[in-house]
Amino acid sequence: MTTATGTSAGPLAGTAKTVLEVLGLHRTYGSVRAVDDVSFRLAEGGSLGIVGESGSGKTTTARIVVGLERADEGRVLIHGRDRGDRGDRARGTAHGKTQGKAHGKARRLARAREIQMVFQDPFLSLDPRTTVGAALRETLALHFPGADHARRITELLDQVGLGSREADALPRQLSGGQRQRVAIARALAVEPAVLVLDEAVAALDVSVQAQILNLLFDIREQTGIGYLFITHDLGVVRCVTDDVIVMRSGRIVESGPTQQVLADPQHPYTRLLLESVPRPGWDPRSIAAARRAL
Repeated sequence: MTTATGTSAGPLAGTAKTVLEVLGLHRTYGSVRAVDDVSFRLAEGGSLGIVGESGSGKTTTARIVVGLERADEGRVLIHGRDRGDRGDRARGTAHGKTQGKAHGKARRLARAREIQMVFQDPFLSLDPRTTVGAALRETLALHFPGADHARRITELLDQVGLGSREADALPRQLSGGQRQRVAIARALAVEPAVLVLDEAVAALDVSVQAQILNLLFDIREQTGIGYLFITHDLGVVRCVTDDVIVMRSGRIVESGPTQQVLADPQHPYTRLLLESVPRPGWDPRSIAAARRAL
């Protein structure tokens, strides 16, 4: 249900609305092209993986999509609207600076609700002095003032498999998997159209990874949210994405339906990534030689 650089997305392509469209992103740091002409689309309820080694540009792409970094060129659209369009940001100033500031804040909050991000280490993004319930209440109060926050907090915790005991806990009192569930609940609190998961299960034990991935699958089935998975783990990509793009040195080198790309990779770099996964008979020296040749 997702496409990258114009590739087909399978039998459902064309039937689902596009929720996220990325067009011609470029980002350089000095002489380094971190992101070089990256384009892709994500359908409502779709799941797209972006894979590549460290330095491939996948995380920079994600940060641009979320709005944590600015692209030098290119556009990011949600439901066809350019997220970089701030043309009406200053409207209403004729009614006074206060009203203009309020309007600007409302726009920033609206943009933040469109795309949310879950990071690899939730402990760094959670206030160690704030309980889980208070953290969720703070997010809800910011975006939905006046709503029934107590009921919504209970719903969110239930959605990610947590309860009242965890609501009263501080982050340090929770396991890594529980903290990641809290991070997911906080992201879901604002009802985003797209959830970006940047190595979101990489720091977890294998059994906990499976639990979180199953949780994310269930949430997508229930809500129709679109997922953008940023990962180096081809096992995760195989399990949870419909389509995948492979990045190297800031560029997309291959894209298509996940099962097709992983079963019959066309680009030498994609084949190298697959061959680099340890398995019986795996020879790291031959992998290193192949990497040098590439």
